[in-house]
Amino acid sequence: MSDDEISIEGNLFEEPEGFLPSRPSSHFASYKRKIPNAKPEEITMKLVGHNPLYGHLLWNAGIFTADYLDKHADTLVQNKRILELGAASALPSLVCSLNGASEVISTDYPDPDLLSHIEYSFNELSKKTELSKYSVKGYIWGHDLGELVFGEPKRELKEEEKFDLIILSDLVFNHSEHHKLLSSCRKGLKKDGRCLVVFSPHRPHLLDDDLRFFETAKEYEFKTEKIDLVTWTPMFEEDEETVEIRARVYSFFLIPEWS
Repeated sequence: MSDDEISIEGNLFEEPEGFLPSRPSSHFASYKRKIPNAKPEEITMKLVGHNPLYGHLLWNAGIFTADYLDKHADTLVQNKRILELGAASALPSLVCSLNGASEVISTDYPDPDLLSHIEYSFNELSKKTELSKYSVKGYIWGHDLGELVFGEPKRELKEEEKFDLIILSDLVFNHSEHHKLLSSCRKGLKKDGRCLVVFSPHRPHLLDDDLRFFETAKEYEFKTEKIDLVTWTPMFEEDEETVEIRARVYSFFLIPEWS
């Protein structure tokens, strides 16, 4: 080889090892069910290492939602068609699949990595016990539900094809998406169904904006029914002045007022 020849091995555009921080690895979270004689007693979820919308964590709202669905499965879950929006850990969906739902559709943003983690959690749970019919799908809030359910764009769901329960666990912090979330709920919920909305105020100074979701719901012919307000240990030790607000877990039903 002459002095003016250059030998380049490997990928010219590949960053040197250690040049960029490595992506956080997937991890697991466990949830212990609280109802008597629960089988299985524990649910394990595989979570992504990082997610810009916090889908890499099991939040208090998700745990409260799972507790509530387990406790009230006879009225909310059994023989019901259920949709979860923004599932992340998908704990509420997993609990519904254990409680005799007729069908559970667990959705989140159509990111293959995120969805594959939800699929993994369902698959592992199915090895322990029989689950309800379920599917994991990518869905962007506000888009056609006919495409989500049947793969047919611009197809409206018939009343009998709609959902008895739509779960929104820790989603209202995303203020710019309130109308899209409510649009999906309005188009997808049966007239005798309900939406279960649970959240914690992650940004205490924006609590009023969180709660504005329920005012906006009136525009979509929903009335709001408060379920509970509990105080748990907050997820993170941050500003001591806001700990009381961040420790709250709010829960509501959205009830259709259309006929």
